[in-house]
Amino acid sequence: MSQHATSDSFDREPRESHRPEPRHAAPATTPGPGDIKRWRQYLADERAEAAVYRDLAQNRRGEEREILLALAEAEGRHEAHWLQLLGDHAGRPRPASLRSQLLGFLARHFGSVFVLALAQRAESRSPYATDPTATPAMVADEQIHEEVVRGLATRGRNRLAGTFRAAVFGANDGLVSNLSLVMGMAASGVGSSVVLLSGVAGLLAGALSMGAGEFISVRSQRELLAATRPTQITLAAAPSLDIEHNELLLVYLARGMSREAAEHRVAERMGLRDCDCDPSLSLQPGLPEARDEHEAVGTAWGAAASSFCFFASGAIVPILPFVLGMTGVAALVLSAVLVGVALLFTGGVVGLLSGTSPTSRGLRQLAIGMGAAGVTYLLGLAFGAVVA
Repeated sequence: MSQHATSDSFDREPRESHRPEPRHAAPATTPGPGDIKRWRQYLADERAEAAVYRDLAQNRRGEEREILLALAEAEGRHEAHWLQLLGDHAGRPRPASLRSQLLGFLARHFGSVFVLALAQRAESRSPYATDPTATPAMVADEQIHEEVVRGLATRGRNRLAGTFRAAVFGANDGLVSNLSLVMGMAASGVGSSVVLLSGVAGLLAGALSMGAGEFISVRSQRELLAATRPTQITLAAAPSLDIEHNELLLVYLARGMSREAAEHRVAERMGLRDCDCDPSLSLQPGLPEARDEHEAVGTAWGAAASSFCFFASGAIVPILPFVLGMTGVAALVLSAVLVGVALLFTGGVVGLLSGTSPTSRGLRQLAIGMGAAGVTYLLGLAFGAVVA
């Protein structure tokens, strides 16, 4: 609107721009039973999701708490929209969907990254985009909410990424490798006691190998990352440098500075101009680190312990039927079933944490594990036939 608009038009414009009709007006026709049922479900879900964000906010402080409360407030606006459409048809509150109820239970009792990952997936599957009775603003809200929750969940994912990676890999390796070993040995025709002994040996050898491998891997990765961080050597060496053959410029160029910025920093270090930088931003090896910049990598001991324990917990599943005294085909079938359930579970957990479908991730894990075991079983049959 022009700055020179008349006072009459200026007074009238805000009233017109804030009319609720475009967003919250009741439909022109009487809603049918299907509409009422759908809107009541939307209303219940919005109330449940707002409660989830408020419950999560109770376990947070500072900025994260404010973000979660703002999300709850937004869900409250959506709730008001469906209440207005329903009018006298709102009736008694109906239960939220099972998904929303599960989110609420987890938020009240755990408040972990799993809840945020589930909430991220829930926001991404909002039905409002295809529902003409939802406003464009509500559709946009849900899309933005997914990104907000993704950002909050990322903080938790970064904190557990290294150890969680070792745990998932360890459990799946234990399940698949020991099932393959048991299937291969059983197919070769050896006795059940030999199969059990082979499974126990595979469990111990694999768990120790995984633990040692993860320790070396994570320790090496952290050392490589630490080696890339700049040091304070430029402060100590600058006074002794030859101004005419000054290689300090190369240091800053190698760190990625522009030539202009590098020359400015050299002049500061040489004392040719007042320093306007903050030396505390550079690494001072003599001081302890205030925070771990490589927390996503995880600690070497944590990764090794997780890998050992989870490999062992996975590797024991295929031999449980033999430990319980079962033999023959029945033991193999039960072993495969138990491992299949475990693979579906671990794949589902990965799917939940990554904000994707737990079903597809679980089925992927199952297909890979059963495929490896099937191939090993066929090789065991072939080997047994050759030896016989």
